Amino acid sequence: MASMDDVTLTPPAPDAEAAIRAVGLRVTTPRRAVYTALATMPHARADEVFDRVRDTVPGTSLQAVYNVLGDFVEAGLARRIEPSGQPGLFELRVGDNHHHVVCTSCGRVDDIDCVQGAAPCLHPAHETGFRIQVAEVTFWGVCPDCDASSGDT
Repeated sequence: MASMDDVTLTPPAPDAEAAIRAVGLRVTTPRRAVYTALATMPHARADEVFDRVRDTVPGTSLQAVYNVLGDFVEAGLARRIEPSGQPGLFELRVGDNHHHVVCTSCGRVDDIDCVQGAAPCLHPAHETGFRIQVAEVTFWGVCPDCDASSGDT
């Protein structure tokens, strides 16, 4: 089985303005700042994005950041994930049906590609009548840093 270091990530579009326009949103200073923050902080909480945006766009409110994040999610530019027992997290990696692994010790979240390759998780074992569009799988475990620091083997 591949390690998390072997996971290939899809980088976000390098140009915030082009990415925002591509999903039909108007480019604004707060949207550019939120996009840039998400590009450097995958799996970020809204308050973490706000802390970054506040440094570059003084006067921006936490509510404005939530509004921008909501616009991004609705437009398909960002994805909100909600690991059990944790606040919602936002990422720019969308459209590839990837999953997540969460450290039960420190809360670190990493991307993991679909477990068996080309999205077989979109085909349930039994017929439900639903047309499946996305599957969200969350793996829980201990990250390498926490595992090394625990001294348990």
